[in-house]
Amino acid sequence: MKFLLPLFLAAGLAASALAAPPPGHPSPEAARELLLPNKPPRAAELPNEGSVVSTINANEYTYIEVKRGAQTEWIAAPRQELKPGTLIRFEEGAVMTNFHSKLLQRTFPRIMFVGFVAAVPK
Repeated sequence: MKFLLPLFLAAGLAASALAAPPPGHPSPEAARELLLPNKPPRAAELPNEGSVVSTINANEYTYIEVKRGAQTEWIAAPRQELKPGTLIRFEEGAVMTNFHSKLLQRTFPRIMFVGFVAAVPK
């Protein structure tokens, strides 16, 4: 029994040391915000830009045909409403070739799946 008291005291001290970050360290909430921001990036922070030609909403995705210069390409992003002609910016993503959507019964020769698309304010 005598050896349990020092063990409990050591465990309590270790737990209290873990509970408070050292001076100058961000709080757990601030650190979490730095690592996993809850808000999407602003349009200006996204590297690619183009104009919406057409969209197809399917379940949780929106397939967006984007005109960039003289070329068009397809991107897929989390579902959102975009109108043709809207100027958008989007991040780099995972490119897939010959991607077949069973839901749409369509094969996209090349499509990029992205996490963020933002309409550029006028």
